[in-house]
Amino acid sequence: MKNFLYFTLIVFVITSCSVNKQPVFVKVDNIKVTSFSSDTIRLKAEAFFDNPNDVGGEISTEEIKVIVNGAEVAQVSSEEFNVPARKEFSIPLVVVVPAKKVFKNNKNGIIGGLLNSIINKSVKVQFKGVLKYKVFGFSSEYLIDETEEIKL
Repeated sequence: MKNFLYFTLIVFVITSCSVNKQPVFVKVDNIKVTSFSSDTIRLKAEAFFDNPNDVGGEISTEEIKVIVNGAEVAQVSSEEFNVPARKEFSIPLVVVVPAKKVFKNNKNGIIGGLLNSIINKSVKVQFKGVLKYKVFGFSSEYLIDETEEIKL
């Protein structure tokens, strides 16, 4: 009888939590240059989600590439992020880009790329890859492909 009561309680708890949908990916936005030095450029962006479930989970980055002015220059570094239940949330995405890779992507070399970026005062940044959501051993993936023009 005692085992039956425990079993019933566990089934009730599991079925009362709604895990009927995966979190909804809204957008990648707020792409900013956080620091700019002679050897590195640090970018920060946020991936926005809405979780309609009563339980959370974890989201991790899976090979999100950063493409600046048409050339792949870095990958996003981010730790696994705990997803809150029944909330809108954002995940910070941090990128460290070697400056020589950004400016070398010009047929005129580093000087030409640097002059082109200074004249235009902007660079085109694209985030492309996959975010993986995990809950109770199940996982789903979100394809990310966002491009934004950043002012220097």
